[in-house]
Amino acid sequence: MKKRIVFIMILALGYLLMACSGDKQEVVEQAQPEQESESSDNGEEPSGEAEEEVDSVDLQEATAEDQLDDKEDPLSSYSSEKIEYARVWLQVIGNQDVGELNVQQIPAGEKVNPYDDESVAYPEDVIMLSGKGMADGTVTYSGNGDGTINVYDVPSHWPSGEQIEESMESFTQKIVDSVENVSVQAGEDEEVVKLIGKISG
Repeated sequence: MKKRIVFIMILALGYLLMACSGDKQEVVEQAQPEQESESSDNGEEPSGEAEEEVDSVDLQEATAEDQLDDKEDPLSSYSSEKIEYARVWLQVIGNQDVGELNVQQIPAGEKVNPYDDESVAYPEDVIMLSGKGMADGTVTYSGNGDGTINVYDVPSHWPSGEQIEESMESFTQKIVDSVENVSVQAGEDEEVVKLIGKISG
């Protein structure tokens, strides 16, 4: 009887030891993924959030550079047409102190001399720039879109038919036939901005 009790106790102890060993293995297995998770959190592998943050910083820097370029260019706030008018005036007339710069759009077909019915017409759309007075001068031109313009030698004051030795038709035809191609320079930004402020019309 005593031997049987001892045998049962030994058997129970063996089962108990086996059970404890199994629990320890499960604890070890559970601890491994937790360690892997901790290593990932410690920055061993870069996360997607970090990449997005870097991209955001790069975008902000690029935007800041664009804004800086705009601030450095004094002409960025003006239209290309007004910049052209100012540069053409500076190139052809050169009068920076003109009190006012008037702009007149003249469509093709309009008479070169609007005061004489015998005048020939413009073969293309042209632009006439003029100062406040006749003494300031005028320039009549068409743009070529490549940095050059066609300048028509239109007088600031038209002579009468009696003041010329030829007909007004012949006189104005010579103006159309003798168009001069002029390359327009960029000029000084400060001078261009000053003239833009005087543009009227």
